[in-house]
Amino acid sequence: MFSPFERMVALRYLRARRREGFISVIAGFSLVGIALGVATLIIVMAVMNGFRQELLGRILGVGGHLSVHGIERPLEDFDSLAAAVGGVEGVVSVTPVVEGQVMATAGGVAAGALVRGIRPADFARRAILNDSVRPGSLEAFTGDDAVIVGSHLARRLKLRAGDRITLISPEGNVTAFGTVPRLRGYRVVATFNVGMYEYDSTFIYMPLAAAQVFFRLPGAVSFLEVILDDPDRVAAARGDVLAAAGAGVRLIDWQRANASLFNALEVERNVMFLILTLIILVAALNIVSSLIMLVKDKGRDIAILRTMGATRGMITRIFFLSGASIGVIGTFMGVVLGLAFADNIEIIRGWLESLTGTELFAAEIYFLSRLPAEVDPAEVAVVAAMGLGLSFLATIYPAWRAARLDPVEALRYE
Repeated sequence: MFSPFERMVALRYLRARRREGFISVIAGFSLVGIALGVATLIIVMAVMNGFRQELLGRILGVGGHLSVHGIERPLEDFDSLAAAVGGVEGVVSVTPVVEGQVMATAGGVAAGALVRGIRPADFARRAILNDSVRPGSLEAFTGDDAVIVGSHLARRLKLRAGDRITLISPEGNVTAFGTVPRLRGYRVVATFNVGMYEYDSTFIYMPLAAAQVFFRLPGAVSFLEVILDDPDRVAAARGDVLAAAGAGVRLIDWQRANASLFNALEVERNVMFLILTLIILVAALNIVSSLIMLVKDKGRDIAILRTMGATRGMITRIFFLSGASIGVIGTFMGVVLGLAFADNIEIIRGWLESLTGTELFAAEIYFLSRLPAEVDPAEVAVVAAMGLGLSFLATIYPAWRAARLDPVEALRYE
């Protein structure tokens, strides 16, 4: 497509002489701008993807894909109901859960908490919960006085495995002297850390039978948590699960329960993509200005080339190749820099925090305890194609203008 002569002249124009130093500086800024724009776009998209995947994995790992609730009262005869729902195609497991709000106190410190009663076997089957148990052991998670506390909540209440925690229910016992708060002490057998601040600072797990006693739900549960083989099939599975559960129940799926959160993430992701694309666009416009200045400066050279037999097509290709080279090199550098940064983003975050002495990624603000990054090869290809496309478009007008230059007029004014 490009002859050796055209490549030689284009490369020569990229290595400007001293009197063309300003043009070279503008071209250098264009290259750096494209590289930084492409790298920033890749990094931001990777972080947004990672943030969504981490949130989705933890929300679904802890809360399930679909929940079956009673319309007016707790679910009774829940084991047979769980067996019926478990027979639906695509359902992996069904877990009975008792859930209730409490006030947790220990060592004179109080905090609001959410108690989830679950069978020890079901707790062990949840990989994200089982793998997150730090100090302590699941073997002791049995009986009527054992609880597992979230790590951030345990740190706030200054609790360790073996300590006692008091839970106070908002639904008190009615006596002749009025309503008396219902409270009971439990033994902390372990703590867990799933890496999501909202769960680690709020949740307390206790055996299902103990939770039924504490919340006065004998033979009943608050709801059933259903896990599917594919969380994206939850809309298609709703009808089958509802038919298997029968009348008197309502379903809540993860998409509806967390719609506002994931919609906000999607909007933020699209806006960030649009804003960061402007960085690449500005760098591409710098290519236009640098090439126009180069064409003005090389008017005599263009005239001499035309008188020696160079066609307008050759002049067009020479200046197109000069500008496109800036875009290609800048895009390549940006892709390499972006992938390297995204792959080591947690190490870089730790280094910056130690250097500045500040916390750059607070778990209580961003929900997660680490900065995630998930690179999507298709998105990287789109960003690279966009960088190259804008760079190529930026070279069309200057190259066309160079080809339209009249040799006679150019030599006359030199």
